[in-house]
Amino acid sequence: MTEAPDLDEISEDEWREELQNTRQEKDDFFDEHPQSPIPPEKRDDFDGLSYFDPTPKYQVTATVEVHDDPDPIDLEMTAANPQRYLRTMTLRFSVNNEEQSLAVYQQEGQASLFVPFRDKTTGQQSYENGRYLELHPDRELTDGDEITLDFNLAYSPFCAFSEAFACPLPPEENWLDVAIRAGERTLDE
Repeated sequence: MTEAPDLDEISEDEWREELQNTRQEKDDFFDEHPQSPIPPEKRDDFDGLSYFDPTPKYQVTATVEVHDDPDPIDLEMTAANPQRYLRTMTLRFSVNNEEQSLAVYQQEGQASLFVPFRDKTTGQQSYENGRYLELHPDRELTDGDEITLDFNLAYSPFCAFSEAFACPLPPEENWLDVAIRAGERTLDE
């Protein structure tokens, strides 16, 4: 998935345009690609994913707390046995004037950082089992580093669209007590 650039690097108009381009690329993939999670019989009716409006306030700066000896954790799955991840760090940030934290997970041998979460929109305006963020830092993160979390890039896992997929469920430590009205919403019925 393409990442939208940081607002510190470009103007808000450029950020919105890049985010819209990212969303269009994903809609095209879901509509046309053989590996789309949209079942083939439903693709004719697919008009694109539903998103919250782009909102710069949901692009937040998080402080990194690295876990030197990462804890293994088995994340429950929607339709399969639990999968083993390492809890590699914790991100601390403020959103909606509330201090929050999210644990970051990594599978052995994977470079990307995985942040599954639930928030107060879960099951109402967003997928009932939570959403995901993926982070691809350009360097190894250390304690006290800052990283941008752009919740406008929060997405629903493939299992939100088809029971053919099994997806990790956000553990309770990643249940936020605020509404994050950014990123993907549930598909409009």
